[in-house]
Amino acid sequence: MWVHHCSAPHVIIFVTRTAQGHNVDGTSMNRRNFLAIGSKILLPTALLPAPLLQAQIQHTRPLNPPNFPLGFSSGDVTADGAVIWSKTDQAALMKVEVSHTADFSKPQRFDGDSALAEQDYNAKTILYGLTSGQRWFYRIIFESLQQPGLLGISETGQFKTAPTTAVPIRFCWSGDTAGQGYGIDPAQGGMQTYRAMLQQQPDFMVHCGDLIYADGPILPKHPQSTVPWNNLIPAPYRSINQVAQQLADFRCRYYYNFLDPQVRAFHQHVAVYQQWDDHEVINNWYPGQQLTDERYQEKSVSLLAERARTALFQCNPIRLQPHDSRQIYRHFSYGPLLELFIIDKRSYRGPNSLNRQSSESAETDFLGPSQLEWLQLALKASTATWKIIASDMPIGLRVTNKDSEIAENMANGDGAPAGRELEFCRLLQFIQQQQIRNVHFITADVHYAASHYYQPERAVFKDFQPFWEFVSGPLHAGTFGPGKLDNTFGPEVRFVGIPPDMLQNSPPSAGYQFFGQMDIDPVSQVLTVSHRNRQGELLWQHQLQPEI
Repeated sequence: MWVHHCSAPHVIIFVTRTAQGHNVDGTSMNRRNFLAIGSKILLPTALLPAPLLQAQIQHTRPLNPPNFPLGFSSGDVTADGAVIWSKTDQAALMKVEVSHTADFSKPQRFDGDSALAEQDYNAKTILYGLTSGQRWFYRIIFESLQQPGLLGISETGQFKTAPTTAVPIRFCWSGDTAGQGYGIDPAQGGMQTYRAMLQQQPDFMVHCGDLIYADGPILPKHPQSTVPWNNLIPAPYRSINQVAQQLADFRCRYYYNFLDPQVRAFHQHVAVYQQWDDHEVINNWYPGQQLTDERYQEKSVSLLAERARTALFQCNPIRLQPHDSRQIYRHFSYGPLLELFIIDKRSYRGPNSLNRQSSESAETDFLGPSQLEWLQLALKASTATWKIIASDMPIGLRVTNKDSEIAENMANGDGAPAGRELEFCRLLQFIQQQQIRNVHFITADVHYAASHYYQPERAVFKDFQPFWEFVSGPLHAGTFGPGKLDNTFGPEVRFVGIPPDMLQNSPPSAGYQFFGQMDIDPVSQVLTVSHRNRQGELLWQHQLQPEI
């Protein structure tokens, strides 16, 4: 017996030899034959070239099935389909099975994207050809690309396709998740507002921006807390303890929210329409802005915004627009009773300023010419009874930079329209001239709940039909407010969800977290608007009669 000690530790090759100096198969023994025979028995991995080493590892150590570390979600629902999103932990093909029943007895199968390392193994699948107004069950199957046939199968999710006939409709809206450093705190119950929304069993939800807080680090102990926090920050998500600058940082913020079991459960059962506001990038940002914030090595906000936009599309079930893959604004028909318009007040705005220009120009753009024209034409073409515009910022509430008069939205103080208000005047005039009825707004952004009624007789600018603006949020962030109203369009406060002496930046545990709800009756076509808190308690309700 020959004994050969290899350079790799703890590896010994035994080769049996006859007394005549031959191998057991009759061949003569020399170094070349010895190594050839030894390699068939065991070749030390330290001596293998990298590709062969990887192949041997894959062969000797089978991969685990593709995993679902963050769950999954559905969104951008239409009458015949939806978008399904998930993330896995290895290169894999995404497939989705859809069924009328939870037992998947006769599933429809759809091929989706490849989950690859370049997208951090995020993938989406477009569903189509489904029956309208139907609750659908779905499950995701990831097939490993490194080991075909190795499957990971998700738990069952569900969503409801939009109807094409008049049926009861219920949806929720809100905004502002994981803001002001308030992360997942199991000791305080986590993100409880998501559980309260799920208990209402909505057909869908609209998240009106601030899906994440890329500019707000989340630390194990909140800086303003007097007691230790226990934010859930596993090692893979530690980059949330600093501002997001690289694409991976922005993606990590979306991942972090899904670590909360209440967020995961909500997205598993309810389809969501997402829009963005400022904190998906940085507070109060605008295109072309240059940062002076010392926390940022990257000073170009436009570059940060493109990375943030990429993360937004990779990590959410948002349907890409065929003519512009960067476009966030879009609209959806929800049968004869409702059409939803999701706008984008970030991508096309001019620089933030005092916002008191006397005439329109690129500096006063808010929606921008193309988006404004799109919105006008879409509103005019809509045959739905109720036309709800989901706005990422309020209309008449003054939102300014801290300690300055620099305007963040369109409101710039009492008086005649100026600055960005001029663009909004044109929208309101168009709605009145075209006699487009039942147009109202939902929004978030300001971190408290309120209902505002805009009336020409109270306004400085009077050329418009009365309309409502319903404000909600935060879902899980610091609570602020109330804000100051601008009288240009005549808003009247009909409800505010916080006490006048509330501590500013109150934590979620204080209970001032909010979501709104809309219910439409298919017979009377009455729209009932509600405000609810973190516990799901009804705070205010109002019925709107349709104008025919």
